[in-house]
Amino acid sequence: MTVLTIDNLHLRRGVRPILSGVSLDVARGELVAIMGPSGSGKTTLLMVAGGLEQPTSGTVEVAGKNLNGLSEDALAEFRRDNIGIVFQNFHLIPSMTALENVAIPLEFAGHKNAFRKAEKALAAVGLKDRVKHYPSQLSGGEQQRVAIARAFVTAPRLILADEPTGNLDAETGKEVMELMFNMTKDNGTTLILVTHDAALAGKCDIKVKIRDGKISS
Repeated sequence: MTVLTIDNLHLRRGVRPILSGVSLDVARGELVAIMGPSGSGKTTLLMVAGGLEQPTSGTVEVAGKNLNGLSEDALAEFRRDNIGIVFQNFHLIPSMTALENVAIPLEFAGHKNAFRKAEKALAAVGLKDRVKHYPSQLSGGEQQRVAIARAFVTAPRLILADEPTGNLDAETGKEVMELMFNMTKDNGTTLILVTHDAALAGKCDIKVKIRDGKISS
């Protein structure tokens, strides 16, 4: 089953092409690393795949749904139910506890027992004893584990991760990625990972290299 299809994608900002003629098919359960120099279009491709940026032309289909032309509300609803995103900078809400941060997507989706499910998700990432802690009371690695729990808690079909170890030391980053890989495999989730780390990319099923907005060999 194909989870993500990008076909002949072009994206411009003003007169500058950011992505040009990008095509990509990703199957269910695959681990995909997107690599390339800074400014090559890696993060932009990830954002287009998540419906966070609209292409100038071409098509984007996730889990059988064509994202082209959907309203912002429709895209937000689709992401809520199908896509989890892990950012480099965690993007936790500072005024909320770890438990509340993880419960947010469940509450938005109207899930019953949102906090019970969030608590289980935090336990799964090794934060059983940190549920009442605020982000400022957590280490960087712990904050990223909260972000991972939040991304996986709704059982999404696709996880998008933008350099999730970029703000972590090497050892913590290794632990966080091992956790993410294991959760991806255990849940049959597809993972698309933007990374500069060749060793990390080597653990993925597919490596996609981007240069100057194009997929290169």
